[in-house]
Amino acid sequence: MGAASARRGSALAVAAAVAAVMWAGTAAAAVYEVGDKLGWTIMNNPDYASWAKSKKFSLGDTIVFTYNKQFHNVLAVSKADYKNCDVTKPTATWSTGKDSVVLNTTGHHYFICGFPGHCAIGQKVDVPVLSSAAPSTAPTMAPTPSAAGRGSAGRAAAAAPSPHGNAASTLGCSFALTIAASVLSVAAANLNLL
Repeated sequence: MGAASARRGSALAVAAAVAAVMWAGTAAAAVYEVGDKLGWTIMNNPDYASWAKSKKFSLGDTIVFTYNKQFHNVLAVSKADYKNCDVTKPTATWSTGKDSVVLNTTGHHYFICGFPGHCAIGQKVDVPVLSSAAPSTAPTMAPTPSAAGRGSAGRAAAAAPSPHGNAASTLGCSFALTIAASVLSVAAANLNLL
């Protein structure tokens, strides 16, 4: 094997390693369905505290709230509003029926249902984000205003989790693959492989 072939092989190996590291970074973020098979509901008495305790949430993970939007919504609230089931000052509101929320800060994230009485009977969850597994590469957007039209609905505080479309993990992977392909192409072009 000549020196040129060895350099080409080494350059391709390095480019492949870079691509693998980039892919691993985007694939490391987990997606959790709130309430697992039950979803976000008051039916069948889901225990959201036990659900949250059974998971290990990391920075960049996504939680998905699945529910019937005629009967439920999701409000991000402060710790005090979580404890008191106060729906009057949410930091963010979601109401699509399939809401993906990126956990973009460490600490506790408090969510409740804003429909009358739902929080009081247990439709609330405290999601503790304790560590950082990998940075999220998914794009984030501001939450959409609630159908109820409350004045504070749709406004997100700086530390509120960010919702994103359900295809965000695909977008993150596509982005990583595009970058990896670009790295490989540049490496191959520099070695006159193309």
